[in-house]
Amino acid sequence: MVKSLFLISVLLYSSMMNAQVKNDIWLERLLREKASPLLDDILNNPDTFHYQLIYTQINRDKNNKPSFKHYYLNVNRDQYFNPASTVKMPVAFLALEKLNTMNKAGINKFTTMLADSAYNGQTTVTADSSSENGMPSVAQYIRKIFLVSDNDAYNRLYEFVGQKTVNERLWQMGYKDFRLTRRFVRATPEENRHTNPVRFLDDKGNLIYRQPGAYSDVNFDFSKKVLVGNAHYDRDENFIAAPMDFTTHNNAPLEDLQQIMQSVLFHQYTPAKQRFGLTEDDYAFLFQYMSELPFESAYPKYDTTEFFDSYTKFFWFRAGKQKIPEYIRVFNKTGWSYGFLTDIAYIVDFKNNIEFMLTGNIYVNSDGVLNDDKYEYEETGYPFFKEVGNIIYDYELKRERKYKPKPDAFVMRYK
Repeated sequence: MVKSLFLISVLLYSSMMNAQVKNDIWLERLLREKASPLLDDILNNPDTFHYQLIYTQINRDKNNKPSFKHYYLNVNRDQYFNPASTVKMPVAFLALEKLNTMNKAGINKFTTMLADSAYNGQTTVTADSSSENGMPSVAQYIRKIFLVSDNDAYNRLYEFVGQKTVNERLWQMGYKDFRLTRRFVRATPEENRHTNPVRFLDDKGNLIYRQPGAYSDVNFDFSKKVLVGNAHYDRDENFIAAPMDFTTHNNAPLEDLQQIMQSVLFHQYTPAKQRFGLTEDDYAFLFQYMSELPFESAYPKYDTTEFFDSYTKFFWFRAGKQKIPEYIRVFNKTGWSYGFLTDIAYIVDFKNNIEFMLTGNIYVNSDGVLNDDKYEYEETGYPFFKEVGNIIYDYELKRERKYKPKPDAFVMRYK
């Protein structure tokens, strides 16, 4: 049934024929043994759904030191998917890193940060009603990014760090195929290269530091053409009977997203080259808000009928708006746009002493038209994540371990 609906949709990518696809037969067998007809149909049609999965098994030694074993299904770094809000994750990490490298007295993640305007399309920020003191800060933006995937919060951190720094730093860390070219706001490529002036103020409103507007002269490789679908609506809502061109859009291979998440959660066991320049306080802050649920947040305060427990928790919970048990925490970042759904997650069960990482994405757009807001998120996408999450979790419950994990670093106190 689902297969027939998807025959219209196409995904063209110039280097795909030469790509190296990673597959572990063991993982596919595990999923197929328990698969529903829907999941079985998805697994049978990788060219329709463009799904990719990475299951990361975590084993601890007698000293609680973890080792990681990755299992892949249809993972292909040359198969384009729109990363959507997942790119907010590395930008949040880089914003904290930048604060630490600035070495300016009186400036930290909680310091008031105002955005000014100095180029066409830029907007200012002088207050933030969602924060406890009514003022914007890097900390408040990061809270909103992980709690509900706020777009404006990402835009402001992108402007603070700067397009050039974001890309060159990620490339330096080894993520050569990563590409962040745009904010989540209507803007031209040139406008996205220009980022706002920023001011930091002390508690009395006095200026501590002024960062001038910046221009990114970074050279992006757009030689590989990326076309998705068979028709789309443009930004002016005109119907275009041709695929949508993603050649200059953000790009983030799934493996890179998984490694970035792992490098922060398990920073003590990450090679120095791939570690962000963060403090122990930064890590604790990130762990708090990567796992906190909207109802647990006082600032920002959210309407939990809209922002329910599993609003940004796709694996296992998002379908059906499930309540998450108190003994389970999900540290993750999701993204959804243009029919693509992605989740990068570390899941820990404190009652049963199990932990694992699960990363995946899927494309659900049966009519092949992009920007029409007609995607099968509820019918196909979220059920896919729920079922895969359930199968892996059930396997982890039964999996024998020589040493039980002691994930004490991930025990947070939520408000």
